Amino acid sequence: MRQIPVIVLTGFLGSGKTTLLNHLLHRSGGSRIGAIVNDFGSIEIDAMSVAGQLGDSTVSLGNGCLCCAVDASELDEYLERLARPSARIDVIVIEASGLAEPQELVKMVLASENPYIVYGGLIEVVDAAEFDSTRQRHPEVDRHLGIADLVVVNKADRVPDEERDRILGVVRGFTDRAAVVPASYGRVDVELILDRKPVGERVGQLSFDDLHQHEHDVRDEHHDHLHSAYESLSFSSEVPLSPRPFMALLDSRPEGLYRIKGYVDFGAADPRNKYAVHAVGRFLRFYPEPWAAGEPRLTQLVLIGSGVDVPALERELEASRAYAPQAGADEHSMWGVLRYVQEPQGDRSD
Repeated sequence: MRQIPVIVLTGFLGSGKTTLLNHLLHRSGGSRIGAIVNDFGSIEIDAMSVAGQLGDSTVSLGNGCLCCAVDASELDEYLERLARPSARIDVIVIEASGLAEPQELVKMVLASENPYIVYGGLIEVVDAAEFDSTRQRHPEVDRHLGIADLVVVNKADRVPDEERDRILGVVRGFTDRAAVVPASYGRVDVELILDRKPVGERVGQLSFDDLHQHEHDVRDEHHDHLHSAYESLSFSSEVPLSPRPFMALLDSRPEGLYRIKGYVDFGAADPRNKYAVHAVGRFLRFYPEPWAAGEPRLTQLVLIGSGVDVPALERELEASRAYAPQAGADEHSMWGVLRYVQEPQGDRSD
């Protein structure tokens, strides 16, 4: 019986998982790919990006980390849907949230009794520009590298060559025979992914016996996961945002607000385009995209941070909506936004 490999795609917030997955979808060479996308926020920004290319071959699991699902039956249900022979899918990719625990996700796939699937390996995406600061805040990332079968050191173009080489060396020091490759904009040889197999009879340092070592209360073992220190704010508005107060919010965002992603409608300030926004740490970019015919004009944002005043952020977003112009616009109002727009091909990371 033909079995479909299930690849687990992980990496910290903003590392470039969705960018890599979209690259894979564009360069799959005819292979049919199914995706299960796990967004941390209740507005499923990443799932919407992927679904635009895969349609009904995408399953979305939003508003929380899949790794903390006490009942894994929902994942089994979606794997069964994608793996049924009539779907004619060749590879299934589970894109984890940026705060997921890779080991737990691997266990869930290995524990599945679905005869049509087989575990296809763990891919860990690393943000070269944020590598040192991420490890400093979250030393457990080193353990994640140790169980990976392929590590993609993404955003290599954002660091000097000697810094890139140093990071590659550090990463290789934590891996166990895994391939380690540098990349920009998530562009890697797709054969590295489609042909990826687990290293030997185990997953890095994770043995199959580990599946049976967690019989105690599942809720008690998740307190030290990455997401335990983070919370998200999901914001949606049918009223356009005013560029000036919105940019004032972004330019003064608190240090703990690590990740912002989504789409912004600036209304009359630019009626032709919606703006994809991506912030990772202090990095910020906007990407204008034409509105599709008949597309609802909404602002949809997810903000993820640690130790931030979530109610205060929500009030500032509400203020941006309250003062949005309904007709006409100051011709200079978009200047603050356009400072962060670059040529297409920018790295829309997560």
